[in-house]
Amino acid sequence: MAAKKPDDSLIREMRLLVFDFDGVMTDNAVYVFEDGREAVKCDRSDGMGVSRLRKAGFDMIILSTEENGVVCARGRKLKVECHQGVADKLVKLNSIAADRGISLSKIAYVGNDINDLDCLHAVGIPIVVADAQEEVRLSGFFVTGKVGGHGAVREVCDWFYHAREGVNR
Repeated sequence: MAAKKPDDSLIREMRLLVFDFDGVMTDNAVYVFEDGREAVKCDRSDGMGVSRLRKAGFDMIILSTEENGVVCARGRKLKVECHQGVADKLVKLNSIAADRGISLSKIAYVGNDINDLDCLHAVGIPIVVADAQEEVRLSGFFVTGKVGGHGAVREVCDWFYHAREGVNR
């Protein structure tokens, strides 16, 4: 699928990049072991994209409805602030924006499912992964070329890095 990327000038206005977890940082699958533990698969290249963007001084967070240790474990590994078990993502996003003194119009949000729609409609740059649920993908948002858990996070990080650093591709 061809990406539908925001203009670099719009990206440069953003002050916070928010990622959903399941279906964005993962391929939306869960491995359940017989003892009840769960595991997910993430793309290692996403980590390099996050690291490079963080080193360039860009602020990112993970905002997830899921309540599972793997969510914040991945956040710690990436050195990204993590909020999990969030029942109402828009309420939490508004709180985070208020705490940081930024408008929702200066936030980019990456999601994949209907529980992301309120946030996607509220922010300055709404982005969905290529394999987002059809109802979400067809809502007129920006779309990655890559699917969740397979480099979509890296792709978005690269968009932001290149736009902010003035890197020509």
